[in-house]
Amino acid sequence: MDDSQLTRYSRHILLDELGVEAQDAWLQATVLVVGLGGLGSPAAMYLASAGVGRLILADGDTVDATNLQRQVAHREASIGRAKVDSAAETLRAINPDIAIECIGARLEGELLRTTVTRADVVLDCSDNFATRYALNAACAATGTPLVSGAGVGFDGQLAVFDFRQPSGPCYRCLFPEDLQAEETRCAVMGVFAPLVGVVGTLQAGEALKLLAGAGRPMHGRLLLFNALAMEIRTLDLPGDPACPVCRVRGAAAA
Repeated sequence: MDDSQLTRYSRHILLDELGVEAQDAWLQATVLVVGLGGLGSPAAMYLASAGVGRLILADGDTVDATNLQRQVAHREASIGRAKVDSAAETLRAINPDIAIECIGARLEGELLRTTVTRADVVLDCSDNFATRYALNAACAATGTPLVSGAGVGFDGQLAVFDFRQPSGPCYRCLFPEDLQAEETRCAVMGVFAPLVGVVGTLQAGEALKLLAGAGRPMHGRLLLFNALAMEIRTLDLPGDPACPVCRVRGAAAA
């Protein structure tokens, strides 16, 4: 790090649990953020401000007026623009020294696999089960840690699936695909703006901890947050012995 970086990141460096080593790890890291909406906006902004060296932003949507109530990476002037371009502009204004790569399309197939392979940590800030299942399978196959967040109404959740670990659950264990769970969208149910801000910020924190090897990440646990009652619960999240993703993962490890 040069003198300007030492100054910029000094409040992290002063923390005994982090120090220069953690900051160097972040500067060298690549993080993939999938979804630049209510969760991805604060997550990406905190990762950028913390000095993560390369951010890959993936989202195929454009900014709509209804997004502005909670998707804090976008501005009124961004309406109609690709979310990745709007968010990248905000992040570069926060920290011009980091590299930002934009993928203005839905990640799937070979593009999904190759992009996940390039990342040290993946943040799932998407809003649909199809993307979540696909990201989970790709991260399990590549051994890439996955930080999953969700929020609708006043309820949010956070989990970490660290596929570098020899055991533990995956997203498919938490939400089996054969349950065919009904999608609950913000467009139908509404969402309390600060809720997704809290969850997205927590996702950024978990990603930074994973990259630095600091503290105790949420691997194997599920955090549930109700903003209306201000209640936070943390539950143990066991693996599902019947999970097909984990069976494939176990076979590959063996």
